Amino acid sequence: MQRRMRRLSSQIFVGQVAILVATILVGFALFAREESAQLDLQYEQRALAIAQSTSAVSEIRECLTPGAKPCGNLVQQIASGIQHNTGASYVVVIDMNRVRHSHPNPALIGQQVSEPIVTADGRPHVGIDPGSLGRSANGKAPLYAPNSNTRMVGEISVGILESSVTTALWSVLPAYAIWFAVALVIGAAASWLLAHRLKKRTFGLELDEIAKLLHEREAVLHGIREGMIAFDRASRITMVNDEARRLLGIGASGIGSWIEDVVAPGRLRDVLSGAIVGKDEVVLTDEYCLTVNRMPVVLAGRPHGSVVTLRDRTELAGLLRELDSVKGLTDALRAQQHEFANRMHIVAGLLELGESEEALHYLTDLRGAEAGFAESLRTRIASPLIVGLIVAKAAVAVERGIELELAEDSWLGDVPVKSQALTTILGNLIDNALDAVGGARSAEQGPGKVTFSLVEDEDFITVEVRDNGPGIPDAVCESIFLDGFSTKPASSTLRRGLGLALVHRLVQRLGGHIEVGPGPGAVFTVRIPTEVETPAEVAALAGKVMA
Repeated sequence: MQRRMRRLSSQIFVGQVAILVATILVGFALFAREESAQLDLQYEQRALAIAQSTSAVSEIRECLTPGAKPCGNLVQQIASGIQHNTGASYVVVIDMNRVRHSHPNPALIGQQVSEPIVTADGRPHVGIDPGSLGRSANGKAPLYAPNSNTRMVGEISVGILESSVTTALWSVLPAYAIWFAVALVIGAAASWLLAHRLKKRTFGLELDEIAKLLHEREAVLHGIREGMIAFDRASRITMVNDEARRLLGIGASGIGSWIEDVVAPGRLRDVLSGAIVGKDEVVLTDEYCLTVNRMPVVLAGRPHGSVVTLRDRTELAGLLRELDSVKGLTDALRAQQHEFANRMHIVAGLLELGESEEALHYLTDLRGAEAGFAESLRTRIASPLIVGLIVAKAAVAVERGIELELAEDSWLGDVPVKSQALTTILGNLIDNALDAVGGARSAEQGPGKVTFSLVEDEDFITVEVRDNGPGIPDAVCESIFLDGFSTKPASSTLRRGLGLALVHRLVQRLGGHIEVGPGPGAVFTVRIPTEVETPAEVAALAGKVMA
């Protein structure tokens, strides 16, 4: 029984019944007091009516007129008769000298009363009179001389003892007590239904269990390294943990707000709000690469909102891209080693045949071709960082059997402020172009070719990369810069759909724009203002793309 009383529903029920009982008792006491006051008023008016009726008796008026012949006990007899017939406790007749002419106690007849004549003002009076017979409801009326309504000759005082009022009160209270009891029973039944409903709403959990769950929830939600946002059925934010605040930059005012009020328009808000539905949606912000999942919350078959989880994949995405780059570099080095071995075999064969002169010409031609390509780049591009990137990409292209060509009109001065950003943009666009033309090709298509240009003028630096691959379908031209969108097959190590999205964000932060032009093949054109400084956050974003 003790354990049962500790249940949440029982505590609510007992507490509400106790409140109801206390309220009913206080209300009943107040009602009894008000009813007693009403009965006092009624009995006072009744006593006054008796007094006024008595003051109209002509015999009494004549007996109390000064100079009239003595009446003996006539006034007492008349007053006793009126008292008996009306049920009054007393009917007292006094003259202007305050001398009693009637009283239930004959010993007091002929004696003066201590109080003054209150009806001397000509008006009746009512009130509670302590009196010699006890507390009573009293009514007093002026007594006038015969044939006069202005000349007072005395006063009539009529009282009804309080015991009569109390008896009347106790006669009516039981009926009202029954109604109060019925109200108490109805209130107790409503309290039981409310307690039962609350128990159902809390899934039968007790107070200590709810408090424990709250502590555990706070510890888990704010201790995990995943961001979490909870929404109610109206899509308002009900919970945001610390990691989600860090990843999204949501302040303490986010609770109770709509997602539209705390997150700027874009793909991130669409994924959080459920406008974009999918598993492990990749979303880029200015600082992070996030994986977002939104799951509905269903309890007892009814929707109760949704929960969104966010995982910070910035470092992981960088490591995977770096791993993919290292793998590509390893393949390129392996191919170069194979090509170097083939060249050494040719030189060894020529020397073995005694063709030393031919071997020397062969080595000179190889060195001149490689040196000529690097020198051609340096005459048109002043940044060593960008030249080094192009030489590395050329080696990869040769290994894949793809022709990589710098357009003749290319020229770029030394732009140290933008070198890292340009390297990032150019490197990703060339990688995408190499991937696009690196697959199996028919004889009609010919060998793969990638052509790029870097042109600087007074206002803009223009980067253009075109290939003779399959191109970009018109249906997806508007989607290729979205986070996670890719036309390439999925990689086992690298999450596709980040390169162009990061490049697009980087170009926008630099104040430029990127567009996809008509082919054949794919043509990407980037224009960046020449005079715009590269802020630190743009450099950090460029570092992410290079990773």
